[in-house]
Amino acid sequence: MRRLVVTLVVLAPLTLAAAHRTQPPAPLVLISIDGLRPDYVLEADRYGLRIPELRRLLREGAHARGVHGVLPTVTYPSHTTLVTGVAPARHGILANRTFDPLGRNGEGWFWYAEDIKAQTLWDAAADAGLTTASVDWPVTVGARIRWNVPQVWRAGTTDDRKLSRAVSTAGLLSEIERAVGPWPAGEAWKVEDDRRKAAFSVYLIESKKPDFHLCYFSSLDEAQHASGPGSPQALAALEEIDRLIGWIRSAAERGGREPVHIAVVSDHGFAFSDRYLEINESLHRAGLYQADARGHVTSWRALAWNAGGCAAIMLRDPRDQDARREVTVLLRRMRADPRNGIETVMTGAEARAAGGFPDAAFVVGGRAYAEGAARVQPAAYGASSTLHGEHGYLPDNPDMDASFFVAGPGIAPGSDLGRIDMRDVAPTLADLLRVSLPAAEGRDLLGHTDSSQPRSLRLARF
Repeated sequence: MRRLVVTLVVLAPLTLAAAHRTQPPAPLVLISIDGLRPDYVLEADRYGLRIPELRRLLREGAHARGVHGVLPTVTYPSHTTLVTGVAPARHGILANRTFDPLGRNGEGWFWYAEDIKAQTLWDAAADAGLTTASVDWPVTVGARIRWNVPQVWRAGTTDDRKLSRAVSTAGLLSEIERAVGPWPAGEAWKVEDDRRKAAFSVYLIESKKPDFHLCYFSSLDEAQHASGPGSPQALAALEEIDRLIGWIRSAAERGGREPVHIAVVSDHGFAFSDRYLEINESLHRAGLYQADARGHVTSWRALAWNAGGCAAIMLRDPRDQDARREVTVLLRRMRADPRNGIETVMTGAEARAAGGFPDAAFVVGGRAYAEGAARVQPAAYGASSTLHGEHGYLPDNPDMDASFFVAGPGIAPGSDLGRIDMRDVAPTLADLLRVSLPAAEGRDLLGHTDSSQPRSLRLARF
């Protein structure tokens, strides 16, 4: 009898998990708020924030006290980790912009889904026969999304609408524009652009009824870059985004497919910044690259790949030991001067172990300062800064913590998940969709499935 009881105890969780998997999934709406610090919601009263929709999510569902991010803590690598559950070194989206030392890619970003080297949530959903939709989610040009309006720009003019129409699902952008008005053109990161994008999401949710919908809002990030975290401009942007969340949630719930899952995530936090550390200027003076009169690189042995509050130092030839030694001496000297604000210099091996910049020789991390003090940011040759807020600092900096909130059927109200790893988000959402991401490095935070990756590897970066 004892043996039978033990067997039943072991099998019971497996039986529950199997039953969970056979149930049809509730629709999932995934909303990203670029630059949302968790304390904006968890300590909303301290900021005087009027955010009833985010407070509702906090009250009705589960939340993380903080989300330990990826290297680097910038938008495109983070958003790709959020939908794959793996670190940038594995999924291949290593920064916002591609590394382009000679400027031949015209400041191109990692817009294209074909560059993602890991299975995404939308791939898994499509494999399961679920309908997907997306509005402005990063790295989705050419993605396997049924109704897709990807994030992309080039000219910065109204011609970018033509580009968006060309890369969106055939006929979709024109269809929505006839119903709700024009799509924002160019690098559209203001509050009014978020309102327009929300209207596109509402249209898709109501007319196409996707099982999984992704949408992205950028105005909070833009306001914090311009005015700093916690500024009146940033808080006003978040209050408007909160209203848009309510609009989108109402559209999902009006669709006759209640209940629904609503998840709100962010890619990184924010910290104060008021000047740049011009690493490439130092590399130039050391003779490690040459530039013309306009500052355009003509030849190089070592260059910095900017990622906000950190930078990867790349060697044109990884076997060039002379260049490696020269960079080592230069970085050691720069770090010794506290005015440069260098917190950490990681070796290439350390960066790879942390899941970022697998081909870098070094990664330089800027130092975190309190409000009102100078914060140093690596930048391109000859650049200067007018920013008042920044991200991209190393993920161990708590100011870089991202956010995670989720509510819906089967999620206990008021659940505190603690401080989690960003790689946990994708397998958690996959389980809500009843799909699988077997290569994910994180775990299902709601407990229905276990990660295929040992937990000790996840903890190794903390």
